[in-house]
Amino acid sequence: MSVAPASRPSATQSQRLAQLGIVMNAGLAVIKLLAGLLGNSYALVADAVESATDTVGSLVVWSGLHIASRDPDEHYPFGYGRAEALAAAAVAAMMLGAAVGIAVEAITEIRTPHHAPAWWTLLVLAAVIVVKSQLAKRVSVVGEASGSVAVTADAWHHRADAISSGAAFLGITAALIGGPGWEPADDWAALVAAGVILVNGSLLLRTALHDLMDRAPEPEVMATVSNAALATVGVRAIEKLKIRKSGTAFYVDIHVQADPALSLHDAHILSGMVKTAIRQRVPAAMGVLIHMEPFEPMEES
Repeated sequence: MSVAPASRPSATQSQRLAQLGIVMNAGLAVIKLLAGLLGNSYALVADAVESATDTVGSLVVWSGLHIASRDPDEHYPFGYGRAEALAAAAVAAMMLGAAVGIAVEAITEIRTPHHAPAWWTLLVLAAVIVVKSQLAKRVSVVGEASGSVAVTADAWHHRADAISSGAAFLGITAALIGGPGWEPADDWAALVAAGVILVNGSLLLRTALHDLMDRAPEPEVMATVSNAALATVGVRAIEKLKIRKSGTAFYVDIHVQADPALSLHDAHILSGMVKTAIRQRVPAAMGVLIHMEPFEPMEES
């Protein structure tokens, strides 16, 4: 459901969060990579790879949001909103690629004897889990409020990093507590993390593809638009209603039935009233196309 314009996060706020994600992910990737190599933890190295994809993902999201914020022009009369869905799809694809790569390397490490990870790697992971969980929560709130699939994808990317770090934490803990013979627990944790990333990436890709394929929005949005039109004085019925999403905006195509005796002038005024009513109830409806039709009640047989 749409929210009031005053409470909708601005495009600038979303872009700043993406920029923050770029900086934080880059720093965490370096820290986790060094800790993983020095602390003999492949789960941590795998986590560093995931953070590296997060960095690229946040960069893609920022670019998508920047492009999507452009005003419509003669070349793109419906605006650049689809750039958000494309950015989300790109992030999802990167997550899927990272998951496959981590899984392959984890299986290789499981089959290769090695030493147990260093205990201090747990401290690094604990800090990462806290930081990424808070960042994911913050970005998720903005993504939900703005309706941006790209920002939501970025939030899931951060959340996946926190989950993979949690899996690595459990794996290293098991390896340290279990002692000799438990060294592969760290690698099994990396494999579990890869599975989590794979599932999240698949869900994100599906959502992005839905937007790119003009899937109808949630039933609540459809009902709100329909009710707003029907509540307008002079509207007798609704014949057709189609809504598609582009970025954070909705484009409405609705056929409204009214008194056949209305003049063209009065029908034009009524269509304007319907458009205003819809935009008041759904502020994200950037484009509303009204088709006026004569109301013809069905005769009883």
